Amino acid sequence: MSAGHLSRQFRQAYGEPPYAYLMTRRIERAMALLRRGDLSVTDVCFEVGCSSLGTFSSKFTELVGVPPSVYRREAEQSTAGMPSCVSKQVTRPIRNREAQTPQPQLT
Repeated sequence: MSAGHLSRQFRQAYGEPPYAYLMTRRIERAMALLRRGDLSVTDVCFEVGCSSLGTFSSKFTELVGVPPSVYRREAEQSTAGMPSCVSKQVTRPIRNREAQTPQPQLT
């Protein structure tokens, strides 16, 4: 199977190209590690398989909406006392195409 064919089939099955899918999964894992609070942002970056802290931070900010350092500070408070399975679902990154567009209110 050629790389192009694999990419087309992957996009058809999952709705995004393989690299975007991989990065989304890496960011989800990074979010879980940052919520724990025992690793630095750099450690989390390398733990999830990213080799560039700059690329990791850019992608994280793009998907989550805040830089990883800010997320780490705020996440500990926002998910305190919440089971990890629930906090993972609640804090899952939302790509732009998945975000709900607010409906205009008619008065």
